[in-house]
Amino acid sequence: MNSSLMSSLLWFLAILAAIPVALWLLKRTPAGGAGSGTLMKHVAVLPLSASQRIVTVEVGAGEERRWLVLGVTPSSITTLHSMTPVEGAAAPAAPAGPAFAGLLAKLNQAKGQSDAP
Repeated sequence: MNSSLMSSLLWFLAILAAIPVALWLLKRTPAGGAGSGTLMKHVAVLPLSASQRIVTVEVGAGEERRWLVLGVTPSSITTLHSMTPVEGAAAPAAPAGPAFAGLLAKLNQAKGQSDAP
């Protein structure tokens, strides 16, 4: 009886030790997601409302690269358009108006000047 209890305990410890080893190996294989960083790339985002936006992502590699224009809502993601990548596309431009921080600084300066005697 003592040897069967010891055998069961050894098998239990072996299984407990195998779990982290299996997870570590899975993390480093393509099936576990390793190496997938180059297959999809974020290109641009256009927020439409608090919960809706249009997202452009690049998928694939080499001659099979495509840009997907996706409509994203809290309940679904819909493909709106698919196109070949634009090679000379620049990064999204900054908004035409002044940044929020600049507006806030101007407002604080104006408020400080009006409060002064």
